[in-house]
Amino acid sequence: MKQAAVVGGGTMGNGIAHVFALNGWSVTLIDAAPAALDKALKTIRANLERQAKKGTIPADAVEAALARIRTAGDLQDAAGADIALEAVSENPQVKFAVFQALDKALGPDAILASNTSSISITELAAKTGRPDRVVGMHFMNPVPMMELVEVIRGHATSDATTASVMDLSRALGKTPVEVNDYPGFVANRVLMPMINEAIFCVMEGVATPEAIDTVMKLGMAHPMGPLALADFIGLDVCLAILEVLHRGLGDDKYRPCPLLRRMVAAGDLGKKSGKGFHDYRK
Repeated sequence: MKQAAVVGGGTMGNGIAHVFALNGWSVTLIDAAPAALDKALKTIRANLERQAKKGTIPADAVEAALARIRTAGDLQDAAGADIALEAVSENPQVKFAVFQALDKALGPDAILASNTSSISITELAAKTGRPDRVVGMHFMNPVPMMELVEVIRGHATSDATTASVMDLSRALGKTPVEVNDYPGFVANRVLMPMINEAIFCVMEGVATPEAIDTVMKLGMAHPMGPLALADFIGLDVCLAILEVLHRGLGDDKYRPCPLLRRMVAAGDLGKKSGKGFHDYRK
């Protein structure tokens, strides 16, 4: 396998394209919005140059990696890829439509992977004619730096597909961990209740966001406090994942905090909007 298609030019998509191209893959980065593709290429260049400046990659690797990436606006441009990775918004209907289109565009042996952080791989696979070749590849943000990939097996994912994607993840310099398809997988099933509880602490006046994050950083050795991390992920994304957990597992311990709902409704989404539990407008 040496040709990849990445669908979605946002934060996760451009990071995935970056990692594949840096490791010798030809990448087609697909997004319907030309502005998103322009921004993605600028981001990839800046991140590659930062790596070169730090000495983590050779200086000549920057242009070589960029030369392996082409952009496209149509899912039909994924044809010929050995693997297609979907990294569009965390919306089931949008993902279903992408998977149906990719299933038609790709050759019969190609693998279809999703970077979803919470949506069922089994449901995505059921929208295709190749459920045995559908798998989750949940990269962490920022993709070029973070080592982990959750490899999620859907109900019909074959042993061969799982093994192939585990090997691929290692070849990309990542550490893959195989998990089964349950709401939130492992990372978000453990992380989101912690973030949600931190938000309840704010709502109930237990402590300020700054105090809560300091307790978790200095007392629990977390590199980033849960509220700063929520801001970094996006409060709308956190809410969407908690809703998937609450609906899928039916346990009220996953009920999203009302303050989280209110902040998302107000447009305070965290770092990307300039304000969340912390202020980024400076």
